[in-house]
Amino acid sequence: MISPSVQIPAPRAFLDIHRLMDLLPHRYPFLLVDRVTALEPDKFIKAYKNVSINESFFQGHFPGLPVMPGVLIVEAMAQAGGFFVLTGQSDEVVRNSIFLFTGMENVRFRKPVVPGDRLDLHCELIRKKMQLWKMRSTAHVDGVLAAEAELTAAIVPKESFS
Repeated sequence: MISPSVQIPAPRAFLDIHRLMDLLPHRYPFLLVDRVTALEPDKFIKAYKNVSINESFFQGHFPGLPVMPGVLIVEAMAQAGGFFVLTGQSDEVVRNSIFLFTGMENVRFRKPVVPGDRLDLHCELIRKKMQLWKMRSTAHVDGVLAAEAELTAAIVPKESFS
């Protein structure tokens, strides 16, 4: 488990891509979080995604005017939230469960995200009840709000997919 109220100053990585991949099942091209910069269990997480022109979705969204799809911005926020929740779970729960996105409310897109942007992700816990988590999530580029949403997700045993 990660110690409470951890803030690591830049440029040193707090939780890099290798630790993210230990906890999240996502892989290229669908892993949308590059690094965690701050995490306080049961409170919040701060992470980011470096948006590159090499992202596969830019081939079709949109040719000549690349814009990160809003649904992938929300997915990046959800992945940060998933990591936030999973860091507080036992190794057994992480090994035998999956964190599933179950809902989104009040989703708003405020600013296009384009190649070269760093998408700063922030999720804070609104409430948790048993294995259901609700978080307020935002995505910023250069300090400007790009997207926001309330996300709900659940920890579900992997065996329920058999």
